[in-house]
Amino acid sequence: GAVEIYNFAANYFMEKVIPGHDARSVEALCWASGERLFGAGLGGTIVEYDLAQLCVSSSLDGGGGPIWSMAANSSGTQLAIGCEDGSVKLFQVIPGGIQFERNLDRRKGRILCLSWHPSDTHIAAGSIDIFRVLDVTSGQTLQRIMVNYHVQKVTRECVVWSIAFLSNSTVVTADSFGRVQFWDWERGTLVESHTVSTSAVLSLAVSEKEDSIVVGTSTGATYQLQLLPVKMGSLEKRWVRTKPFQYHTHDVRAVAHSSTALISGGLDAQLVIRPLMERVQKRGYDVVLRKFTFPHRRLVSCARKARLLLFQFSQHLELWRLGSTDETGKDGQVLPVCRMPEHLVQLKSKGPEHIYCSCISPCGSWVAYSTTTRFHLYRVRYEGDGVSIKKVANVPKLLLPAYQLQFSADSGSLFIASARGSVHVLQLPEPGGCKHLHTFRPPSGSPEAVYLLAVSGDGRWLAAVGGDWAIHIYNLKCLKHHCVVPTYSCAVTALAIHPLTNNLVIAYSDQQLFEFSIPEKQYTAWSRAVQNCGLHQAWLERDTPITHIAFNPKNPSHILLHDVYMFCLLDKSLPLPDNNALLMNQSALKQLPETVRRRQLHAFKICKKFQPLLFADMLDESCLVMVERPIMDIKTQLPPPIQQKKFGT
Repeated sequence: GAVEIYNFAANYFMEKVIPGHDARSVEALCWASGERLFGAGLGGTIVEYDLAQLCVSSSLDGGGGPIWSMAANSSGTQLAIGCEDGSVKLFQVIPGGIQFERNLDRRKGRILCLSWHPSDTHIAAGSIDIFRVLDVTSGQTLQRIMVNYHVQKVTRECVVWSIAFLSNSTVVTADSFGRVQFWDWERGTLVESHTVSTSAVLSLAVSEKEDSIVVGTSTGATYQLQLLPVKMGSLEKRWVRTKPFQYHTHDVRAVAHSSTALISGGLDAQLVIRPLMERVQKRGYDVVLRKFTFPHRRLVSCARKARLLLFQFSQHLELWRLGSTDETGKDGQVLPVCRMPEHLVQLKSKGPEHIYCSCISPCGSWVAYSTTTRFHLYRVRYEGDGVSIKKVANVPKLLLPAYQLQFSADSGSLFIASARGSVHVLQLPEPGGCKHLHTFRPPSGSPEAVYLLAVSGDGRWLAAVGGDWAIHIYNLKCLKHHCVVPTYSCAVTALAIHPLTNNLVIAYSDQQLFEFSIPEKQYTAWSRAVQNCGLHQAWLERDTPITHIAFNPKNPSHILLHDVYMFCLLDKSLPLPDNNALLMNQSALKQLPETVRRRQLHAFKICKKFQPLLFADMLDESCLVMVERPIMDIKTQLPPPIQQKKFGT
């Protein structure tokens, strides 16, 4: 039931996440009346999401049982829902919510899909074995078409999984027989039929110009159909299946068609964005094939001093003690472990709400997590091999909602990112209680929630980033606002404050890196040099954002960065590479003599050995911890895919 919102303009960054809820399935999503987002599901309610507070702002019972489909008209002023009881209901979009308007003609059979005519005068509704066309003004059924009337001796029912209404009054259906069919609804006749799969076609989307269609099937394949002239120069056009893609392994339950790409998502937990090269005007981020499997935010936190890791799952937390070794070895060797990693605690969240954020203190004595309506703080004690955990009572109520949690370096304070740009500061005295100390708010105010926090090692500075992408710096000693980092046109994906220099290092979604001196309130000389010279083209063309930044306490010029597919050590003391140099040159440098190697050294040292990489951080001067999440671990939890006959087997 979680809803993720990606910003295409910010290099497809997962900008907002509305946490899931066990009792709230999402069967349909649609935008209406500008940038208002509505969802509906089998619980039978229509919900509107607050994109600033990242929660459900209002809900209304649909009145027809489970809701299978929902669609907004072209002006975004009306919503139509398809219900289990066979009814199509209209709702008016009003300020602050929606209002029931009326029922359209009800017939037997659940309404699995809906589509408005672009003129908003008719609605096509797909069901089992049939689809109907309804008049919006009168509410009457104008046409009822059986999708299998032309097929002899049909023994199983045909489910119309998806439907689209074109401006030329053609209705396009996708069904469980693997067909994409084009109908003239006024005459009730079949115009074209394309069998694209031996199994079901589950989803369908039409381009804005109505000259291209993308469909998703239960075998994991997606297909593009294009409206092309019958012959060169001819005015007569036909739909032709042109491009098959196999990026998924399981059901493709949802597809979308943007102006430059085909977008698909399914049961294999992957979101795939496949560019249409013939529609891309210039080289940029739009030309890259993208696969999103992991969230663009951290789900792992580390207690460096105690050598503990806290893993966040949807409804529980796991606390692990890291293993250790007494051996040393050469580069690439796997050392024997003298102490195995130990699973200490599993902390379950009560209720249907999913955990939104969590954190463990550097000393390992405090664990905090938050859902949409509840905030929990625990005191953890370690006695020999045993662990005791106690919930802290009387936590201040004003802390909700919490979007990000961050402990101070001395574990004496907890910073809670909240709504409207505010950050709450909680004091954690030693006996085990907690006290609200202060709430920081941006001077000019902000409607957006804070989603990233960074605190300095000396406990003097706090940086907070909100949904408006503004970075505010607060002085923790004076409890005052210090300054604002100059605004940039992209989302912040990670930031951290250097423990020695108090310089703020910022990574943006377009892969740019900045370093801002907090005491001097300006960009550093190194940061200005980076902007003057520019970063390497191969670095800027990476399609996954930096999710964590750390520092090497032994070497102040080292910055550690990572995304899902690479770990990078950035050495500020070395020159930046130009576009003619090889960015990933570590293996090549090993083969060169010492004198030649020194001439070819540059600032970026990149390792792609660990994939997919969810977390990387320094435990101490000589120890680095990495957390991988192998794709196969996720795939083994999926239902088996549809078996397909392969040639030669």
